Amino acid sequence: MGQEIPDSHFSEQDFLAFRERLAAETETLAQWFRERRFSTRAPVGGYELEAWLVDGAGDPAPVNEALLAAMRDPLVVPELARFNIELNGHPQFLQGAALARLHRELAGTWQRCAEVAAGLDVRLLMIGILPTLHEAQLNADNMSPSERYRALNEQVFRQRRGRPLRLDIQGAEHLVTEHRDVMLESATTSFQIHLKVAPARAVRLYNLAQILSAPLVGIGANSPFLFGHDLWAETRVPLFEQSVEVGGYAGAAHGPVHRVSFGSGYARESLLECFQENLAHFPPLLPVKLEPAETLPHLRLHNGTIWRWNRPLLGFDDDGTPHLRIEHRVLPGGPSVLDVMANAAFFFGLMAYFGGQEPAPETLLPFAAARDNFYAAAREGLEANITWLDGRRGRLAELVETRLVPAARAGLERLGIDAADRDRYLGIIAARAASGRNGAAWQRAWVARHGRDWHGLVQAYLARQEGGGPVHDWPL
Repeated sequence: MGQEIPDSHFSEQDFLAFRERLAAETETLAQWFRERRFSTRAPVGGYELEAWLVDGAGDPAPVNEALLAAMRDPLVVPELARFNIELNGHPQFLQGAALARLHRELAGTWQRCAEVAAGLDVRLLMIGILPTLHEAQLNADNMSPSERYRALNEQVFRQRRGRPLRLDIQGAEHLVTEHRDVMLESATTSFQIHLKVAPARAVRLYNLAQILSAPLVGIGANSPFLFGHDLWAETRVPLFEQSVEVGGYAGAAHGPVHRVSFGSGYARESLLECFQENLAHFPPLLPVKLEPAETLPHLRLHNGTIWRWNRPLLGFDDDGTPHLRIEHRVLPGGPSVLDVMANAAFFFGLMAYFGGQEPAPETLLPFAAARDNFYAAAREGLEANITWLDGRRGRLAELVETRLVPAARAGLERLGIDAADRDRYLGIIAARAASGRNGAAWQRAWVARHGRDWHGLVQAYLARQEGGGPVHDWPL
């Protein structure tokens, strides 16, 4: 959920002062765009992986403080709930053995976390939504101790005038419930891919990330069950969109835009448009004073409370040069380290391939179609029917296997990624599409064979995850 803040109690003057700082920093950012101040050292890839801690029965274990204290690793940090953690890695320039290096680092960090967890009598699990989770476990007592989380909870409900959050998710089954804190968000653990982009290509690549959200969420779906209900293939999507809902604004071309959304449209001239939209339409949630001012801390904090499924980020190189990144947020955690790295390879390859195509993909697929594709793929997974750039409509699994895997392979080759890694990771994507078995499909197939034994499902999933193989090879 982002950086820590110094306080969680705010006055109206705090909000006024924050808005002034945010407006000034947005204008500074506009000046940086005019002056072309941004780093051109790209493409660089990175990731964040959110994970669960579970006890021997497979229930959530709220012990992240003890695990983090034992780890003492700055790359492993808390998440909103005490039963979640986040693993980070060092970004890699995307050439040569970059994918293998990202994989090796993530596997090593995961193994160290798992060993520390075992010493606490818990296990580490990567899955979009934990099937054993009960709504009652999403409470303030299980919130990680953080001023940011406490303030976020208070401000969401202040803007909602105390009204409870309402979940209404219609999938294979229908779930309707109400909740009185933001802990619903902690049920949605993800694998977020970061791509640092050159400023001249930022608009093209940001729009492309939106277009690619449908095939990525479809091939990677791993969250079919919530509170005992079978919902979407990737139920994280509607759950997150409804878990911090404070109302949308009506100024978007395609209907109201909310704090968690697919966005209001393609970027046109620069990614500055997203930050200007942040200023114009989203009230601050965390109005704190931050330093140093030259890093635009208020703009970055505010952007961190607006969760577009593809989010532009402002960062800084080691020498202080500002840079632009795209955070691709559509993928869940899991099912295995190998699977998430295959997902990353697929994304990087598609971005490299279609990012160099003419005409620009966003001129071939209207934004409304890209958005509809995304939600269809989140609901139906690999069985979704989506519209692609040529206007043809078809089954997502077939599109991935026959057209997108070869495109991603060509993109990775264009980047100079080692041939063995291209074959290894994209072979997993191709096999997943051919078999129709992503994480969501495996979970549903296990339940179809063994019944709704949620603890049994988690135990079976854990055993296969710890085996290390990709999900398309997992037995039932």
